[in-house]
Amino acid sequence: MSHDGVGLRAVMRSAAFLTAGVLAVPALSACSADDEADRPAAAQDIAPASRDQVADGGTLRWAVDAVPETLNAFQADADAATSRVAGAVLPSMYRLDANGRPQINPDYLESAKVVGTEPKQVVLYKLDQQAVWSDGREIGAADFAAQWRALSGKDSAYWTARNAGYDRIEKIERGKNNLEVRVTFARPYADWKSLFSPLYPKSVMGTADSFNDGARRKLKVSAGPFAVKKVDVKGGEVQLTRNPRWWGSPTKLSEIDLVAVARDKRAAALASDELDMAEIDPVDAERITAARGRSGPLKGASATGTTGTHTPGAERGTSEKDGSGEKTGKSKDEKDEKARDDGKSKSDESADGDEADTSGAKGSKAKAADQQAALSAFVVRKSLEPAYTQLALNGSEGPLADERVRRAVARALDRKELAKVVLKPLGLPVEPVGSHLALVGQAAYSDNSGALGGQDAAEARALLADAGWVPGGPVTEQKKTEKAAGSKGRKADTDDSPGDDGTYIVGEDNKPSEAERELRKDPKDHTGAHERTSAQSGIQADEQQAGKQYAKQGGAPGAYAPKGTAAPAGAASGALAKDGKPLTLRFVLPSGQGSESLRAVADKIAQMLQRIGIRTDISKVSDASYFKDHIASGQYDLALYSWPASAYPATDARPIYSKPVPAADGSLSVEQNYTRVGTDQVDQLFDQALSTLNEDEERSLVRKADSRIWAAAGSIPLYQRPQLTAVRTGLANAGAFGFQTPVYEDMGFLKKGAHPVASPSKTG
Repeated sequence: MSHDGVGLRAVMRSAAFLTAGVLAVPALSACSADDEADRPAAAQDIAPASRDQVADGGTLRWAVDAVPETLNAFQADADAATSRVAGAVLPSMYRLDANGRPQINPDYLESAKVVGTEPKQVVLYKLDQQAVWSDGREIGAADFAAQWRALSGKDSAYWTARNAGYDRIEKIERGKNNLEVRVTFARPYADWKSLFSPLYPKSVMGTADSFNDGARRKLKVSAGPFAVKKVDVKGGEVQLTRNPRWWGSPTKLSEIDLVAVARDKRAAALASDELDMAEIDPVDAERITAARGRSGPLKGASATGTTGTHTPGAERGTSEKDGSGEKTGKSKDEKDEKARDDGKSKSDESADGDEADTSGAKGSKAKAADQQAALSAFVVRKSLEPAYTQLALNGSEGPLADERVRRAVARALDRKELAKVVLKPLGLPVEPVGSHLALVGQAAYSDNSGALGGQDAAEARALLADAGWVPGGPVTEQKKTEKAAGSKGRKADTDDSPGDDGTYIVGEDNKPSEAERELRKDPKDHTGAHERTSAQSGIQADEQQAGKQYAKQGGAPGAYAPKGTAAPAGAASGALAKDGKPLTLRFVLPSGQGSESLRAVADKIAQMLQRIGIRTDISKVSDASYFKDHIASGQYDLALYSWPASAYPATDARPIYSKPVPAADGSLSVEQNYTRVGTDQVDQLFDQALSTLNEDEERSLVRKADSRIWAAAGSIPLYQRPQLTAVRTGLANAGAFGFQTPVYEDMGFLKKGAHPVASPSKTG
């Protein structure tokens, strides 16, 4: 599993931990907030086709990371696969559009609106008269009330992972008829549209026992276009079949199979006809692009073409090519037997063995060629995920507890250059993210990075000097077990790869960076020496500006060093020190396959920090321990991981940025604020945003909160994550969905001779 992303609601509103990876937009600084929120940075890429062009029938085999531990999205171990099942089989009152904004789901609602604010907020839902559960019962107030009671947080017998919003409800009652549901709030709640999506039947939510255990491996009653047919844990598959009581547009597919396949196995599974669609890493995306005779930056579906078709109902798990994987060379037993029969000498056997090895190598090459040829049946559809990667700065202890040092780190970064490392090789627009709380296209988006200021090496050095970090200062010799002035941290559980203990210090010697070492191993260097030189030249040019670029921005108080503080001479050429210790920050990274881009970005960051005199002690740790043992427990100084963007930032982002408070046992309660950096003012702005029913005022308050988060410099948004999906040629209305909620009933395989609408994923 990649350490660069996480499911949207699974983390934002549950205890599930985050685990460790277009249309060009104009310069955000030149746009107003409304302009910035007008459209997403990248359109979705799903090969849209009208329903009459899509054949009836067929099975879609869609990769997931694992069979979900639970089908109850409100439990702590819910994951992205849980959300995918819920989206296909359960009601949602609202769904997200292509801009990441909530829209009424007309299959379930005729309308939903606030009908009263005094003395209390009242929301009236009018349900579609055809909306029924798969057992024939009408969806109604009893289901809403059961879900509210289960998630209100008032009954500890329910093992819930979240109750945000439900804890503000006072009562739920039937309206004038069975199709009306009246929800009265005890306290105003701006994000009321986030509630009851998904909505479970009262048979699941009605009692603690049914909530805790009744929907973990089965879901007997549903009300979506599909229903759960089977959860096969041993076989690694969840089968969804048509819901015969579905009242909306008939589903085009007969079945959707969610197949558990690890990311590093997906290319092979695609080639062997075990999957039709899978999110993939850039390396596999490049293989597919090459298999289709393309080179250079990855092309979207519009460039690769989607003219082929796939026969609905094609047999699953079969392939026209031999999938046995047997080599053509002889086995050792066969060679030994033949040597005895023919009286061959040992030298003859050796020669025979060499011949067999050569034959075996040819067989492996032939198999690889067959696999590559099979990948030509797929296209790569690409967009940007509704998630962004950030640099997290642990402010709980060490040098980063000083906000001046955190701001200096931030001011040393060329965020556009960092985004280029990941996005340019994929042909996606290189634009750094300007908000912690929303992405381009969402209503709350505004580039608030000016509250902190952009890259300025001279200003960064001045901030460090003001904090007491000076170049060439006396450094006390440290024992091997003693750490530099970074986080205390436990010993890194590093890779066991030969010749690499998983740790190295940037700025200590002239070793090549990790990114350079990896790129030297990879002949397909998409960044190139020219880009690296350009990056360094750009940084040097910024340094020469000596703060001129941001002098007129009027950033948040304290975002700059006191006026007149000089940048110490020679800081770029030597490490800084204070109280006898060098300024060295521990940079923790995942070591597993699929995190190469994170490590490349980290090395770029390390180089940028070195130029202002900060050393980085880079530690690569196992994927399994990366989040649990390092990020969540605070055993790091710097780290890279991602957060999803939410349509409801006032609700979902508050636990991530709220100020940590002491717990009853004396420990620090951080919720999901793993940087341990927060302020009372940010908390107050979130509270105000949650309590206003004026949408414009809510957006304004969210943007103010974001500005304060930028100024605190606990986390620095870098880039929106790429979304790459391998899709069988001829599959329509599916692929890289971007913000939009998938429309499961419209997915399917094109009829013979039909063509999808041109993909919008071109760059430019």
